[in-house]
Amino acid sequence: MNLKRIFGAILTILGVISLIYAAYVFVNTEAVEKNIKTAVIYGVLGLIFFIAGIGLIRTTKDES
Repeated sequence: MNLKRIFGAILTILGVISLIYAAYVFVNTEAVEKNIKTAVIYGVLGLIFFIAGIGLIRTTKDES
């Protein structure tokens, strides 16, 4: 197994977890600006991790 694919899978999993947490924080926000900022930060970072992980998995060729 290729190291880039493993790293891509880890990034993808971290991205999904961050996006789920951002959605959880956003749903449980009571109009407090700090919680909205937290949701946006986790959402953006989760999206970046998710896209980077999927990109690594798709572009890495499997050499066995």
